[in-house]
Amino acid sequence: MRVEWYGQSAFRLNTADTAVVIDPFGDMSALAGRVQFDYPPIEGAEAPLVLVTHEHADHNGVEVVGGDPAILRSTAGVLESPLGQVTAIASEHDEQAGTARGPNTIFVFELDGLRVCHFGDFGQTALRDEQAAAIGSVDLLFIPVGGGPTIGAEQAAAIVQRLAPRLTVPMHYRTPRIGFLDTADQFLDRSPNVQRLSEPSFDTGQLPADGPLVVVPAAP
Repeated sequence: MRVEWYGQSAFRLNTADTAVVIDPFGDMSALAGRVQFDYPPIEGAEAPLVLVTHEHADHNGVEVVGGDPAILRSTAGVLESPLGQVTAIASEHDEQAGTARGPNTIFVFELDGLRVCHFGDFGQTALRDEQAAAIGSVDLLFIPVGGGPTIGAEQAAAIVQRLAPRLTVPMHYRTPRIGFLDTADQFLDRSPNVQRLSEPSFDTGQLPADGPLVVVPAAP
């Protein structure tokens, strides 16, 4: 599987046969002068499926994805999709049961023989037992680590320890392109095995087969 990071929480995962885009962002010019958001626009991305974890502008820019994709927007349930079954798990964007920043969806699906889990803008104090049970075993985990409107390093590390994925990709943190979050450093300091990459994309088949491993793509 090829994983491409567009910045923030936006990824495209593709195989020889199919692809999925998760949390794409569209035109972010409205933020100019208020916060730094300098990731390049997403261009040329096509996929039969787009997943939107919640309805904030830096996560729901579905219009940038070509190919007339099916779209699963912040929801819950066991859903059919062009990739097969997708499990959408209800969660919150904040520590006040969603009353501050609204709902968030954790998406779980299988692609290229890997069970993938994307946490969106998870902001709860901790992962609830029923959510962990619904997620199940994980091979490839995408998790926010930058604090602020989401969980930070300590909470993210606790979730990684609990779910025990083979591969973890941190997201939604401060880079030279974005200025309103914490860096990933505190999370990475809690991770015993970290591989920093020189490109914003990678092939899961070229990573070590044993884990756990935290993979840090270069900022686009």
